[in-house]
Amino acid sequence: MGIRFDFPWALLLLLPLIGFAVLTWRSPARRGRGPRRLFLALRLTLLASLILSAAGLQAVLPVHERAVFYVADRSESMPSGKGVEDWLRRSAEAKGKRDQVGVIAAGLDSAVERSLSAEPLAGWGFAAQVNRMFSNPGSGLQLASGLLPTRSDSRVVLVTDGRENAGDLARQARLLKDRGIVLDILPVASAAASRPDAAVDSVKLPASLYQAEKYTLEVAVTSTVAAEGELRVFEDNREIARSAVALEKGENRLALEALAASTGLHRYRAELYMAGDEVSANNAGYAFSRVNGPPQVLIAEGEPGSSANLANVLKSGLIGYSVVPPEQLPLELADYAAFDSLILNNVPATRLPEKVMRLIEQAVRDYGMGLVMTGGDQSYGMGGYFKTPIEQALPVKMELTGKREIPPLAMALVIDRSGSMSGGKLDLAKEAAMRTVELLRAKDTVGVLAFDSSLWWVAEPTPLTDKDDMVNRIGSIQAEGGTDIFPAVQEAYRQLSEVKAARKHIILLTDGQSAGGGSYESLTREMTAKGITMSTVAVGTDSDQQLLERLAGLANGRYYFTDDQSTIPAIFSRETVLLSRTYIVDKPFVPAIGQAADWDKLFRSGVPQVNAYVATTPKELAEVGLLSPEPDPLLARWQYGSGRTVAWTSDVTGKWAPDWTGWTKFADTFSQIVKWTFPQFHASPVEVTADTSGAETVLSLDSRTSDTAAQAKVIVSGDDLAERTADALPAAPGQYRAELGELAPGTYLTRVDLQDSSGASAGAASTGFVVPYSPEYRIDEGDAMDRLKQLAESTGGKLLRLDRPEEVFAGPVRPGERQIGLSLPLLIAALLLWPLDIASRRLALPWQRIAAALARLHPRRLGGARLGPDAAAEPPAALSRLRGRQERARAFYGADRSGNAPSGSPVSSTAAEREASAQDQARPIPPPTDRPERSTRTPPAPAAVPRPDARPARTASPAEPQRPQAPAAAPVRPAPSAGSEPPPGEAASPAANETFNRLLAAKQRRR
Repeated sequence: MGIRFDFPWALLLLLPLIGFAVLTWRSPARRGRGPRRLFLALRLTLLASLILSAAGLQAVLPVHERAVFYVADRSESMPSGKGVEDWLRRSAEAKGKRDQVGVIAAGLDSAVERSLSAEPLAGWGFAAQVNRMFSNPGSGLQLASGLLPTRSDSRVVLVTDGRENAGDLARQARLLKDRGIVLDILPVASAAASRPDAAVDSVKLPASLYQAEKYTLEVAVTSTVAAEGELRVFEDNREIARSAVALEKGENRLALEALAASTGLHRYRAELYMAGDEVSANNAGYAFSRVNGPPQVLIAEGEPGSSANLANVLKSGLIGYSVVPPEQLPLELADYAAFDSLILNNVPATRLPEKVMRLIEQAVRDYGMGLVMTGGDQSYGMGGYFKTPIEQALPVKMELTGKREIPPLAMALVIDRSGSMSGGKLDLAKEAAMRTVELLRAKDTVGVLAFDSSLWWVAEPTPLTDKDDMVNRIGSIQAEGGTDIFPAVQEAYRQLSEVKAARKHIILLTDGQSAGGGSYESLTREMTAKGITMSTVAVGTDSDQQLLERLAGLANGRYYFTDDQSTIPAIFSRETVLLSRTYIVDKPFVPAIGQAADWDKLFRSGVPQVNAYVATTPKELAEVGLLSPEPDPLLARWQYGSGRTVAWTSDVTGKWAPDWTGWTKFADTFSQIVKWTFPQFHASPVEVTADTSGAETVLSLDSRTSDTAAQAKVIVSGDDLAERTADALPAAPGQYRAELGELAPGTYLTRVDLQDSSGASAGAASTGFVVPYSPEYRIDEGDAMDRLKQLAESTGGKLLRLDRPEEVFAGPVRPGERQIGLSLPLLIAALLLWPLDIASRRLALPWQRIAAALARLHPRRLGGARLGPDAAAEPPAALSRLRGRQERARAFYGADRSGNAPSGSPVSSTAAEREASAQDQARPIPPPTDRPERSTRTPPAPAAVPRPDARPARTASPAEPQRPQAPAAAPVRPAPSAGSEPPPGEAASPAANETFNRLLAAKQRRR
């Protein structure tokens, strides 16, 4: 055991404390006074406690115990966790009684599986969730270092295969060594080396190609076994090559030749198939390449064969194109990079999933793809595009509020809220109802009926005077119960029949089978007789499609089936628009030229007549090139983010505008309209490369502009549609770095916007990069044993063995130390002594009584022999001084040594007093000592002190017996000096003794 000080320089304060003690001890006022010694001891103890507390006094105690943290690598390359768990349990069984063990799981991050405890690991198993796609054992060492106590023999046992791909294990090992923590390592064979597996390491091809150019695609493959396989190559999602390959154990280089058929930015994917392959996560690799050539346009047509006129227009403009139904539009953002523009030809929103519409909007806004929408009876508002991502990108809005007088409408929304509608279905149904409310006007009537096995009017049919209240009510619908359709439809018809409106309509939505029945034919006859129509929406294959389709036909409505619940809002929007019957303007007119700008030359010689179009409302920043007499936009355009969009509200089939499709300038005019939407950047002003280190992805940008002060902004989008924006920081003149953090494996499109020093645009680039699969799935045949051994030995540790788990606790325990801080206890002690110190100086305590009481309790400890009769007879030092003062007073008044004084003097005494004085003179008085002990005898009762003006004492009465007179007094001698004692053989007078006793008693009372 020892002591330690945090601030040893504070001990210098003990020097003045020692000086204070010495001066206090030598002070005449304190020498020989017992209580004063107590006061001094209290004061010194108090000040010493404060000084030691300020110095940070610590008690250091020896500790003989171990604290061990097991850090288990839980990445995907490690073998099954059961074997590691068993080894850890057997190792912990060898620990001492006071040793502590804990477990930490490490992946990309780390988590404490079990904190330090003296309990064994029996019954314990891995439970913490960590990111197993990366191996970062250094994070586990860092966590263990912060949790291990420094007082014990602390050590870390790392269980790993040595395939570190994130963090810095060597740096964390050095930090452990600096803290005195030993690192032992248990090397484990990687699971990747023991299973049959073939992995695609990389895919390489030229970054830029020309259309119809042949190129070689190189694929690097690593295999743990020799086997036969097949390699397939895809351009976007189209297979372009397939070849049988013979794989050798180790690294393989494969090459395939292909032809760059279509222009644009393409994503290439190489997939490897091998019999017996146990890991499929590493069987694909990706690469990007831009094929230069004529622009490409993708046409999505709502009706098969309705795009013949558009195809002829694009052919005449030497523009490549592809025609697909809306259901075949790409489902990945990277696939849209292959096209310069997209044309939606009379496509309803009900056939476009929400994800596809979001992909199109993002491709236009962030990556410069063009968008053109043509009119028809299933387009714009008639197609249900109200409040969709497509409407956001177009230069026109679907609502017609305030444009023309529409008769009052009445609508009842009958929504299934059974338990099967829980989750996304009911949420989208509520969103659809909310959109319907927003499309209608204040004078229209809307009711919302939710049903399961019972009915609940969320809002009975009422005019839409408060849309916000109606929206809030719709949002309160919750899923529960079964499904019973007939009572719901009957109740909706009953309520709607009482409403006065020009058009009345019911929309029924359900995803299940009706538990009850009823006469639907009779009910629908009554509905049609009163002018009420009904459309039905069947959601999912579990719905009663036959019943719903029959109900829609009987009630003169429309039937919709969807297995994509995201289209429900578009269906409701389309039904609402169709109910108004005012979106299609069927009236021949010659368009007026508006803000044609660079298109003015196309219309300078006049434009043909248009017979019909779909009414829309232009957005504030849109340019309207052609207008109708209403006025409604016929042709409008605007810039949306990085892309451009155009709205043509008539059709291109010749049904609504036959004069236009037969116009000699139609092909040239429409091709110019489509070309206007093409991306405005072709030659890339910046080269983009991606570097993935561990879980972090960094983009390196090499600008080809000469402005070294340019700034770059990076926008990255993946297949999950999550958009990330980062500012690229300058790394060198013309070079930038953008840190994107952790990205999931896959392909990403990126757009780079450059700005010069003045803030003006210096160019833009759109390209792609690949984040490969997790490095845990790579096949690494290297041996990490030597590196792990070097790490362990650098900290004083060793390599452990699987067959000897008890080695962790073998060998002597390094003695540690436990520090106990005493600063706070010392400070508390000083605070407790402070009031005692004040009380000892300010309060008069009966010290003699206290001492006597203590002497009776503990006579030996308090020196009872010294407090006996002999000690009590010893006069204190003050007795000598008082007697000296008495002699001087007697000499002043002329008294002799026997106590006789002149008549009338203050010290004259009666005969009785003289007799008591003579008796006192016969009693010997011992000489005083330098350090007398205080007597424990109770002093005599004090008598009145004679005053100078006091009357002479009364003489004895005649009746009193007379005592013999004392002998004649000796001659008067000079008064002795203060503090002197009477000569030997002489005693003090009784009056002097009595006066002394009174003064001594008074002084003791003051104390």
